[in-house]
Amino acid sequence: MLKINFVRDGKNQIMGSVISGFANGDSVARDRDGRVLGHSNDRFNNTRDGSGNLVSRNVADVRLLFNRYPR
Repeated sequence: MLKINFVRDGKNQIMGSVISGFANGDSVARDRDGRVLGHSNDRFNNTRDGSGNLVSRNVADVRLLFNRYPR
């Protein structure tokens, strides 16, 4: 079952969303306009940005991508 969580900034405004629950363990991060920021994979325990570049090789957390791309 897919689960959508919203990521908010300090002013309680939506920065984007995280969709998790894919069968292969992926989570996808999107900005507030719907563009894909990147994805993480629980099986390989890594996080990649929208271009496929490795952001973290030991943490599968797409929330790292929101700090990487400020508004």
